[in-house]
Amino acid sequence: MAANTLSILKPSVNNLTARIFVRAAGLDFDDVLFRSKKGTPEFLQKDPADLTPLLEEAGLAKGSLWESCAIMQYLCNRHGLTEFYPEDPAERAMIDSAMFYLIGTLYPLVARATYPALGFAQYAGEVGSSEADESLKAQAQRDAEAALAGPLDVYNVFFLAGRSFIGGDRPSIADIRLAATLEFLRAIDYAFPPWAKEYMSQIESTLGDAYSEPAADVRGYIEYVKSQAEEAVPTPS
Repeated sequence: MAANTLSILKPSVNNLTARIFVRAAGLDFDDVLFRSKKGTPEFLQKDPADLTPLLEEAGLAKGSLWESCAIMQYLCNRHGLTEFYPEDPAERAMIDSAMFYLIGTLYPLVARATYPALGFAQYAGEVGSSEADESLKAQAQRDAEAALAGPLDVYNVFFLAGRSFIGGDRPSIADIRLAATLEFLRAIDYAFPPWAKEYMSQIESTLGDAYSEPAADVRGYIEYVKSQAEEAVPTPS
């Protein structure tokens, strides 16, 4: 029996991030699938946002914590994992900035570009969740995919800028969050620039099974969705 539990849903970028991190950090965790309990009064009492991953620990101010970046930051601080989240204020600020930029700028574009292909619900206020016709929704998805190149390049020219990883010589929590996010772009066969392909390969080879094992769930789901889409296309008679 593991010392801690992490309530998760598969597949999900946010959940994948936390799953990779606890494995890479060597923390004693069990993944607990929570699909059937989300939205219940019991779950909402400890997680009124109804979000996963969810970390529960007695040391937390309210006993629980969601948001993958916050979970990683907390666990690094709790266990002194400075190899993933350095103590130096300037280095830590760069990691925080990379994560905030991802959450605020890159990930919304990833969601708009990939969620329709994955069958995930779109966020309220998005074209994909509106009563717009299918052609307009498809155009919004294409526009989001086209817009990904700019924010992605920011990681290459600024956050990486000659480094192997945002964290320097080894992956940081910002690298784990970025790599997990890029996994979802496989759903639309996104044409990764060469630097991004190399970056993702280095992340996986450095973290090994800690990355490959949970990433396999996301990749498997993406392949399943693609196969279902192919079967739904009518063949000429």
